[in-house]
Amino acid sequence: MSCDFQALANAGVQKLMPYQPGKPVEELERELGISESIKLASNENPLGPSPRAIQALGSLLDQLAQYPDGNGFALRNRLAEKLGVEAECITLGNGSNDVLELIARAYLAPGRSAVFSAHAFAVYPLAVQAVGAEARVAAAHAPDHAMPWGHDLAAMADQVTATTRVIFVANPNNPTGTWVDGQSLHDFIAAQPADTLVVVDEAYCEYVEEPDYPDATRWLAEFPNLIVTRTFSKIHGLAGLRIGYAVSHPQVADILNRVRQPFNTNTLAQAAALEALDDDAHVRQSVQVNREGLQQLGQAFDERGLGYIPSVGNFICVDVGGEAEPVYQALLHQGVIVRPVGGYGLPRHLRVTVGRAHENRRFIDALDQVLKR
Repeated sequence: MSCDFQALANAGVQKLMPYQPGKPVEELERELGISESIKLASNENPLGPSPRAIQALGSLLDQLAQYPDGNGFALRNRLAEKLGVEAECITLGNGSNDVLELIARAYLAPGRSAVFSAHAFAVYPLAVQAVGAEARVAAAHAPDHAMPWGHDLAAMADQVTATTRVIFVANPNNPTGTWVDGQSLHDFIAAQPADTLVVVDEAYCEYVEEPDYPDATRWLAEFPNLIVTRTFSKIHGLAGLRIGYAVSHPQVADILNRVRQPFNTNTLAQAAALEALDDDAHVRQSVQVNREGLQQLGQAFDERGLGYIPSVGNFICVDVGGEAEPVYQALLHQGVIVRPVGGYGLPRHLRVTVGRAHENRRFIDALDQVLKR
């Protein structure tokens, strides 16, 4: 007796293509028989976690047989204090990806739609399609725009219909590194229907140094339909522990917490995040290393006549002058892992995570070797 188990799955799930994470160093070295590889593919902090966060982990190892605090009391209260909101506004997630999925599960369904930009974070279409909702994708800015391939808010507004329940705005956006200024984003949110949730994804916000880049959490009292999502995976260096959060109106947070798994954030992640929040020195150092790395990479691309998308994140997309996939594959043989972004509609670009100076140099030298062939 046989059964087509794929046909039994929900219609939206049947058509999903799984998210493809960056290739791990261990897998590359095992496949190619090489060593001393570097990974600049997943927008991780090259400095690693806060020393305070690491120290906190050691004191908790004897508690691993116990379930974590399912409500994340200490972390939620510290986040609320830091952000100037009530703890009831906070929803913790297994990374901010988890929170984005919760939003889709809670507010999207067949017959409803979500709006996001072309070249935006891959989780948006995955979350929308999985629950059977319609994805309405707005065209991005043109390549010659000041924010090339970035969010065109006017085009996004045009995609909003009576069925739209969620709008995703990544600020800054991954993989382009482009961003939306405060006045433009504020006006965009103000123009949306009250029953349409606007999700501002600020996963990379701590890296941004532009003076008119907005902190959208400051608008929560003004816009009850606003949700801001953030993560500890990027500047805080806790990607391996998977912890993030959403800040929203208490009624929205209550709904998200109804669909959230009871123990979706673990004991170690909560404790490390709590310490990372207060290690301002580590954040400042991470910002400095990133600023210098973006300058180093941008200068190298300029010297070689390679176009790139100006970025305020901890990554940068470079146009390699042709199809990027063969360049990516050749770089693997040089022991350098970056990220092709053809799946984001950018087939000529590679996304390169900013590393330490010597790692950036290693990538530049490897790229020189590959492109001269």
